Amino acid sequence: MNTLRTAMLLAAMTALFMGVGYLIGGSGGMVIALLIAAGMNLFSYWNADKMVLSMNRAVEVDERNAPEYYAIVQSLAKRAGLPMPKTYLIDNPQPNAFATGRNPQNAAVAATTGLLQRLSHEEVAAVMAHELAHVQHRDTLTMTIVATLAGAISMLGNFAFFFGGNRDNNNSFGIVGVLVAMIVAPFAAMIVQMAVSRTREYEADRRGAEIAGNPLWLASALDKIARGAERIRNPDAERNPATAHLFIINPLSGERMDSLFSTHPNTDNRIAALQAMARDMAGGASAPAQRPSPMSRQADEQQPSGPWEKAAQQPEQQPAEPARPKSNPWGRNPTGPKGPWS
Repeated sequence: MNTLRTAMLLAAMTALFMGVGYLIGGSGGMVIALLIAAGMNLFSYWNADKMVLSMNRAVEVDERNAPEYYAIVQSLAKRAGLPMPKTYLIDNPQPNAFATGRNPQNAAVAATTGLLQRLSHEEVAAVMAHELAHVQHRDTLTMTIVATLAGAISMLGNFAFFFGGNRDNNNSFGIVGVLVAMIVAPFAAMIVQMAVSRTREYEADRRGAEIAGNPLWLASALDKIARGAERIRNPDAERNPATAHLFIINPLSGERMDSLFSTHPNTDNRIAALQAMARDMAGGASAPAQRPSPMSRQADEQQPSGPWEKAAQQPEQQPAEPARPKSNPWGRNPTGPKGPWS
């Protein structure tokens, strides 16, 4: 079913792209738009992941230079029944993460240093489980291609201002068609792109919570990431806003409203859905109505399975921790004594 929906979505975006070409250049413009759309789809299929990672200056890491982070992804991938994705780190203080890749066999996940420094071990695991859910659902390819086509349609709308309305282009719509191409078509493409992103975020939240084992860990992580994104700018994302919908929380400044124009669902709504999921998993036990606070050690011990299992089983070897974790709950540089930029 997911594959069918993806195919229908891409067909609709391609048809919209061709329609804009027709409005600008008539039948010849439609053919040209079809060829461009086919070429962009092929290029995006093979190179979209490399482009996104390069735009965000992500650096690949492994068990040597990011042992704890890499171990979390490795354990979660095994729990989800997925191949181990390539693991990247972004030197950015804003807490955030995203996944990319054309299929589970060629997937990559990336987290910022801010995410590792500001979130607890369990919260990081929940975030990466969310990203692996995107990989499992094959959202990464769909969302990247949709973003590419949406950007191209907007570009055609700009071209319409300069090249549309020519009497020799077989365009029977004249100036009306040019206006539609300039205004309505890019707007429609933007709406499709954002609707796709918001729907799939809810699905990834649910599946990610199942992989991690506790929906409240992801709820707490979303709260921290949203508050961090409000305070800390992400210059790379600001320069490349077309990739914003790939992140778990919108990394752009001034884009927090749960409106028709937001690329992500409202964070409070996502947290509420995860809290409801936690109550269902607990058999109707009550959950906090307010935004969740960071998980305490006692709550961690109630869910010992997962990549944090070893730490949870040996609490006597650790000093007592306060209810609110330190700014760097890993206790040291999460990328190891020598980070990937050393």
